[in-house]
Amino acid sequence: MQKPGQNIEFALKETSPKIGAGAVTGDKLSCTYDLVEQMHYLYVRVVKAKELPGKDVTGSCDPYVEVKLGNYKGMTKHFEKKPNPEWKQVFAFSKERIQASILEIVVKDKDVVVDDLIGRILFDLNEIPKRVPPDSPLAPQWYRLEDRHGRKIKGELMLAVWMGTQADEAFSDAWHSDAATVGPEGVTHIRSKVYISPKLWYVRVNVIEAQDLIPHDKTKFPEVYVKAMLGNQTLRTRVSQTKTLNPMWNEDLMFVVAEPFEEPLILAVEDRVAPNKDETLGRCAIPLQNVQRRLDHRPLNSRWFNLEKHIMVEGEKKEIKFSSRIHLRIFLEGGYHVLDESTHYSSDLRPTAKQLWRPSIGVLEVGIISAHGLMPMKTKDGKGTTDAYCVAKYGQKWIRTRTIVDSFMPKWNEQYTWEVFDTCTVITFGAFDNGHVPGGSGKDMRIGKVRIRLSTLEADRIYTHSYPLLVFHPSGIKKTGEIQLAVRFTCLSLINMLHMYSQPLLPKMHYIHPLSVLQLDSLRHQAMNIVSARLNRAEPPLRKEIVEYMLDVDSHMWSMRRSKANFFRIMNVLSGFIAVGKWFDQICNWRNPITTILIHVLFIILVLYPELILPTVFLYLFLIGIWNFRWRPRHPPHMDTRLSHADAVHPDELDEEFDTFPTSRSSEIVRMRYDRLRSIGGRVQTVIGDLATQGERFLSLLSWRDPRATTLFVLFCLIAAIVLYVTPFQVVALLAGIYVLRHPRFRHKLPSVPLNLFRRLPARSDSLL
Repeated sequence: MQKPGQNIEFALKETSPKIGAGAVTGDKLSCTYDLVEQMHYLYVRVVKAKELPGKDVTGSCDPYVEVKLGNYKGMTKHFEKKPNPEWKQVFAFSKERIQASILEIVVKDKDVVVDDLIGRILFDLNEIPKRVPPDSPLAPQWYRLEDRHGRKIKGELMLAVWMGTQADEAFSDAWHSDAATVGPEGVTHIRSKVYISPKLWYVRVNVIEAQDLIPHDKTKFPEVYVKAMLGNQTLRTRVSQTKTLNPMWNEDLMFVVAEPFEEPLILAVEDRVAPNKDETLGRCAIPLQNVQRRLDHRPLNSRWFNLEKHIMVEGEKKEIKFSSRIHLRIFLEGGYHVLDESTHYSSDLRPTAKQLWRPSIGVLEVGIISAHGLMPMKTKDGKGTTDAYCVAKYGQKWIRTRTIVDSFMPKWNEQYTWEVFDTCTVITFGAFDNGHVPGGSGKDMRIGKVRIRLSTLEADRIYTHSYPLLVFHPSGIKKTGEIQLAVRFTCLSLINMLHMYSQPLLPKMHYIHPLSVLQLDSLRHQAMNIVSARLNRAEPPLRKEIVEYMLDVDSHMWSMRRSKANFFRIMNVLSGFIAVGKWFDQICNWRNPITTILIHVLFIILVLYPELILPTVFLYLFLIGIWNFRWRPRHPPHMDTRLSHADAVHPDELDEEFDTFPTSRSSEIVRMRYDRLRSIGGRVQTVIGDLATQGERFLSLLSWRDPRATTLFVLFCLIAAIVLYVTPFQVVALLAGIYVLRHPRFRHKLPSVPLNLFRRLPARSDSLL
């Protein structure tokens, strides 16, 4: 799977993990979690206790439970002076690390010096039952406590103990023995979690007009504009061209908002009384809960809103109501898809309104198996360590695996499912180091990212590969490890999936009432900020740096490396046409006489039988497609360092890519980079100027800018019209083709007459300063 010229270290590797019920095949496996390796756990659910005996002088107790298995020990929180506490906490011990044969559950009394033993319960691991979903959860039972000598004492503990797998419902909320170094307060930061992005809407505010404004300065007409504020988003209309007390704008302002709506839309009518001074003539607050929702392009009714104003009277804020009002048409746009990620890597293309959604066409199942070869991301107790977890994002659903503490070869073995509504979408995986466990820096560090486009996957096939995790550093590209994934796309309806290819990529409102490129960029930035802020408030939080990395917030920033990569992508696309041009030049120059004669014969047949031209072209394309089927890609695409120009990038270009915006570099470096950009811009300017010159020469053929050249061209057009009228088209095409394919003996190296005439035509470059 190594591409030509690519470092084998950065290549994709096919793997054969022991997933599901056995070997990987194209068939569905019988296990519930069939895309991950089964991991067995000992689960202990501590529910509650009753009638615990008092150990203090006062006869009360501060109980907590300690679950011990060999060297591993988990504890519940303690309650003060509560003989009948409830914990409802689950502990999970990995079977791989179990080195004891006895499970000990101890109830203790929290004390200042030494905690007192209240009682304990012992379990032989060989006697513990097994449970496999979809079996119902094991019912907890009451167990009488025993003292150190095995005698029954007062007090009972409700427990459930069983052997299970990661498919168990208790898995995600359990305390895990492999995270024993994390205290009770840090457990929430390492658990697996599923997040749902907030539902995003576009808010369109059509500011029509205002009436009966009362300016502060009555001697002149106001220069009025409307300022709209929604959260941290602020937009302004232009200054009204009607210099009256009843100004008009008829201008649209677009915002992004997320459900539930927390802040009202605030509109302020302001008068520009001086170049840097504005005075508010009135304002109104509109709760978005009361705003109409539009599903298509049909206009909705407008409304008048009263403008309110506050003044200070003796240090107190007083509200003055007057007759000024503003005319608005405001609604939530349900027919658009709110873009919150880079358009090249979109994972969802559905409109906001659920009524407009099409039925799903398939199911995407992903098994996040493991990672290996991870680099140390931080230092703890003098040695390098990594506390890794994985995040995946597709559509509105984000998932976060649990954190595997202090491991360079973490095994997650967690499986997730998404509904698929369009195959032209991308699922993104990101690996991160948890900076919120003991010894962490407080910031989650990037380990790497993987993207998989669903349209490149065959239906009902399991893809098991190890993807390289690559991260750019100021020192260059670094491989920080590999992540092993199992991916399966299941098609529910082949007809619906094929029909999807005939449908527009985005909802129809994007084509009926398109938004400008500048609007889309601004709205995307606001949507990203809203999503990251909402997910940062979850528990455990999906922090801002994670969301921004997954959504490619900085993909629009200038990078010399990316510019080179895009230039060579264009050259790669054009290389096919260039190759055809070179091949045709060889035909015209008779480099291979047999091939040229065959081309002559084919050309004559097509001229004599023109109805064969299109069938021949489509048959040729069909044969090329069938021929290429043998070498079709058998694995998903992955990050290509050679395509990205990441393996041979200049250090200064890397430093520029990692520079902040605005720049934080010294003036000498900035001057050098500015001069470099000027030189590149100069070359681009020359190319654009040459293209403009050729276009202007073409236009000047009939403009009489050069009267002699235009006379020659007009006379040629007249003669050509007469000749083509009296001569059959097939004869003309035959003669023209034979002339183009003539033998080199009848050619000369000087340019042709039409080319000489064209190059002599004037262009407007003479008029440039």
